[in-house]
Amino acid sequence: MLSKKTKYAINALVYLAQRKTNEPVQIAMISKAQNIPQKFLESILLDLKKAAILSSKRGKNGGYYLLKNPSDINLAEIMRLFDGAIAFLPCVTHKYYERCEECKNEETCGIRDVFLEVRNTTVELLKKATLREITTRENLLDPNYSPD
Repeated sequence: MLSKKTKYAINALVYLAQRKTNEPVQIAMISKAQNIPQKFLESILLDLKKAAILSSKRGKNGGYYLLKNPSDINLAEIMRLFDGAIAFLPCVTHKYYERCEECKNEETCGIRDVFLEVRNTTVELLKKATLREITTRENLLDPNYSPD
């Protein structure tokens, strides 16, 4: 299951990706529009900025904006940033590998083989799920929606 932090990050990013311009958006506006507690959102946006997904501008017309194209930001990247590994077992993770304590032989472990397939398929789908893909789906599902 996704953490609240990851869900809020995805919601904030989708909101920014749906905007007609890439002008900075104030935290309060994102918070209100996406029903995300503002203090929690501040922390999330800072993490996204550190990861070079967002940038910010100070001042009266300041706020956060996408640094990358929505087509280049995928759910796998966001999930790993906030929740870590995308796998049910530590022995099948890509970036967070750990050998299972009870495993006698990884090479012949049928359990590992099944969960490796699940992980690979999941990661493939999450990499295809970009912010552009999500906004396109939302527009198809609700053509009257406008974030501005």
